[in-house]
Amino acid sequence: MAHADLLLTQPLLELRSIEVAGRQQPRLADVDLTVQPGERIALLGPSGAGKSTLIAVANGLLEPDRGSVLWCGEARARSKRGRRRQQQRIGTLWQDLRLIEELTVQQNLNCGCLAQWGWPRAVLNLLLPLDREACTAVLEQMDLPSSLLNQPIGALSGGQRQRVAIARLLRQNPLLWLADEPLASLDPRLAEELLELLLRETGAPRALLLSLHRPDRIQGFSRVLGLRDGRLQFDCRPQHLSGAMVEALYAGRAQP
Repeated sequence: MAHADLLLTQPLLELRSIEVAGRQQPRLADVDLTVQPGERIALLGPSGAGKSTLIAVANGLLEPDRGSVLWCGEARARSKRGRRRQQQRIGTLWQDLRLIEELTVQQNLNCGCLAQWGWPRAVLNLLLPLDREACTAVLEQMDLPSSLLNQPIGALSGGQRQRVAIARLLRQNPLLWLADEPLASLDPRLAEELLELLLRETGAPRALLLSLHRPDRIQGFSRVLGLRDGRLQFDCRPQHLSGAMVEALYAGRAQP
């Protein structure tokens, strides 16, 4: 699927004066963020900084208490059809991957298309293997064999699951890729492998916003954001991130 209808200079995501209330302090406070096509942005911050909240606002799962969210220049659509169209442009890789254990790899890959398919074809996906050729193509991009298509998710190794989750995003073909701490629970080798895949697949017109807990993994990103207590502390290029900035970001918190 091409995205030729969108100008490459148009922001994919705009967060304007975003606030999300919390019990003792705001989960997000006066956050402004613009993501352009082709940008790969690392989001750093200690536990409880608001990284997951920011990702949830960015993908539309959480409505902010104040401020506005624009996707490709548009506010949140009111009609179901409009929301499906917007949701198709945004894909999220969760830390727990959210693959469906009871379904096959092929059925899980096709779940990336549900926003554009509608319920009749979604139900058919539970009964019949659909679009085998397209599913094979995205598996090959992840260096996985087509023989896995009929395998249940529960039969896969940890590394294979990670690659299938990214292949599902490729099947969806969103413009904006969001990732919420996807490397946190992985061993160093798998974490490095997954990060390389994400950076490889997110070039213009796509963009990547990925939350991290490791400042030493920012190579390959075009921007680095620092979030603490719900507020953005810095927004800079990786080469401009100093040790003092990292220390201030994690001051009084457990070091990554």
